Amino acid sequence: MKFAVVFVVVSLAISVYSEETYPTKYDNIDIDSILNNDRLLNNYIACIEGTGKCTTEGDELKKYFTDAIQTCCSKCSQKQKEGVKKVVLFMEKNKPDKIKELRAKFDPEGVKDKECRKKYNL
Repeated sequence: MKFAVVFVVVSLAISVYSEETYPTKYDNIDIDSILNNDRLLNNYIACIEGTGKCTTEGDELKKYFTDAIQTCCSKCSQKQKEGVKKVVLFMEKNKPDKIKELRAKFDPEGVKDKECRKKYNL
């Protein structure tokens, strides 16, 4: 009986934890290699925008992308937050037109952009 109670409590804790954070199975992807390869970067962007095919990793990114914007990545792991910051800074410097398009599509009022920039000191 005690084992059953412990099992239920642990199961609930795991399910609550997994709902409050995004999966981390792709946290070790080499973001720099994607950012420095126009073909790969453009493919990921097209996936997110819904204008191109998605890889398995792209599907995962697309699945959580809008929620991450709306919550300022509150469900992101620390590594994911660092990755987001790296991508935003790279895009602003190297692909300003593309990040402007993404912002227009996913945060047209710019409210979340301002909120998240403040939160992450961007």
